[in-house]
Amino acid sequence: MSDDADGDGDRPRTGTEDDDGSRTDTVLQRTRGYAVAMAGTSAGERALIAVAALALSILVGTVIVVVGGLLATCRSPVLTAGEVTLCYDPIAVWDRLFLGALGDPLSAGWSPLNAQFAVTLRETTILVFTGLSVALAFRAGIFNIGTQGQLVVGALASALAVLWAAPAFSGLVGAVVLVPLGLAAGALGGGFYGAIPGVLKAYADANEVITTIMLNFVAVLVVRYLVSDHFQDPTSQAIQTASVPEFARFPSILFDPRLDFSLVALAVALAVVGGVYYLLEHTSFGFDLRTAGLQPAAAEYAGVDSARTVVASLTLSGALGGVGGAVYVLMILGRFQTGVPSYGFDGITVSILAGNHPVGAVFAAFLFGVLQSGSSVVDFATDVPPQLVGVLRGLIILFVAMPEFFRLIGRRIEPEEPGVAASPGGAADD
Repeated sequence: MSDDADGDGDRPRTGTEDDDGSRTDTVLQRTRGYAVAMAGTSAGERALIAVAALALSILVGTVIVVVGGLLATCRSPVLTAGEVTLCYDPIAVWDRLFLGALGDPLSAGWSPLNAQFAVTLRETTILVFTGLSVALAFRAGIFNIGTQGQLVVGALASALAVLWAAPAFSGLVGAVVLVPLGLAAGALGGGFYGAIPGVLKAYADANEVITTIMLNFVAVLVVRYLVSDHFQDPTSQAIQTASVPEFARFPSILFDPRLDFSLVALAVALAVVGGVYYLLEHTSFGFDLRTAGLQPAAAEYAGVDSARTVVASLTLSGALGGVGGAVYVLMILGRFQTGVPSYGFDGITVSILAGNHPVGAVFAAFLFGVLQSGSSVVDFATDVPPQLVGVLRGLIILFVAMPEFFRLIGRRIEPEEPGVAASPGGAADD
């Protein structure tokens, strides 16, 4: 009796099976080759690829809008030719999505201080912090999916700290003291909440993806309980704290105060970008963090304390998310209220678009801010349904992010030359 239990161990392979296996190996080799080739692209080449991806996404999106316009039923078609009726104008859609988000810069009398551009910059400011939060953890080889929870905790901590200290100050002195106090409280709250999954991963070998995802839900529910049962504004039916004093908020410079945007907050975001870049690229701690992110075994051999690095990176990542929550409270809302927008989850996309690079996070956050702001303009100025606008946004993000995603994979599978340090965390060095 044959030793082959299933009866086919000695069956000769057919030519078709050999061809299928060969084709599969060829596809895998080519895919690996493309990823490695993407890993070697320069910053200029990546910029050109991103522009080409954006153009391709617009082309594909135009086809989707036209097809949707042909299938839809409308009262005021933009084009009628015989039996063909087109309900949506793709040129108008893209014009409103991009130029509308900037306040129509091609129109006469345009001012950069317009309301729609303020909305775009407002979204950009928050997304810079959440994008940095995710990027810093990624550079350490850690997937922090919990920035949303860290932002929520930081937002509540900021609001409570400012409300507690506000009675002792007023006027300009209050602004100078309370705004930094709110930012510091947000950083401490978010950092503490980020340290929890860091400790669990470093000392209990818990998967950080699972713990950070679950802690998002814990943060939302615990914060809801605290506000509704202990810090509720008695004059409001919504689950929210009392409003912080006007002097304790970011001052509105140049822009109308009703637009809830401050150039000071944007300047703080850019300063934090510079600080994170310096930390990662020009300090020994940043080198340890980046090395541990790409080659943890080599980092351990070189004397890097991996447990300390994990805890520190997730703590700093959470602190950045918490500062984003503080800016949300002190610039946009003026108080803490449940139902915080998903800035933390959007920060994951911002980080991928930026290639986990701090400076790239600014441009990626601005693109995301344009898409979010422009989507509201499209909803208001055209008959295109919001669902279709969401498809176009997702299409742009997918096309622009995928080349960078493959580049990050390629940097991890690319064989390193002896004696050459790898680029940590899969982020750009140039």
